[in-house]
Amino acid sequence: MARLSAELQRYFFEEDRQPQVKLIDILSLAGERIFGFLFVILALPSALPVPAPGYSIPFGIVMLLLATQLIVGAKRPWLPQGMMNHAIKLEKVQGFVKAGNPWLKRVEAIARPRLSYICTSLPGRVVIGVAIALMSISMMIPIPGTNTLPAIGIFVTGFGLVEDDGAITLGGLILCVMGATLSISILIALWFGGTSLVDVIKNWLGR
Repeated sequence: MARLSAELQRYFFEEDRQPQVKLIDILSLAGERIFGFLFVILALPSALPVPAPGYSIPFGIVMLLLATQLIVGAKRPWLPQGMMNHAIKLEKVQGFVKAGNPWLKRVEAIARPRLSYICTSLPGRVVIGVAIALMSISMMIPIPGTNTLPAIGIFVTGFGLVEDDGAITLGGLILCVMGATLSISILIALWFGGTSLVDVIKNWLGR
């Protein structure tokens, strides 16, 4: 099976497409790796170091729904027809793919099937689903700093699922833990009137 970066390049740049694309149109690229594929595609806009306003919340909702299905052991994902048929401008998607493919190729260079039970066993997929669910919730919080790192965690974890690479998935889970820590620290800081947890600690020490 061709690498995901090559398939995205072919689909979005080398074949004729309508001015708008729908999620249902590109699912044929996924094959049996559909859960990981969807997590990679949906996390990509928020994981990139480029502005992507308006995507974190709706894509976070979709990924939360997918993560829940992963937790309960679903083999194939289900999404409401409205989500599957939601149209996005082709040029917008091409921009994300163009920006994200170099990063995808870097991960692909080290990816191979290993520790596959982490990606294929029910306990492993439950842990992955819980981590992605929490990161999806974080992405939906409309506060700066709670989107990018959680999205990166989902992106890397999802890519591990695509390649049945448990080592990369573990790396993604570590990023998810870091994302959760960052998001919680930001929320705690805001609750106590600071801009970061460091500010809150400094204020406590100053007292």
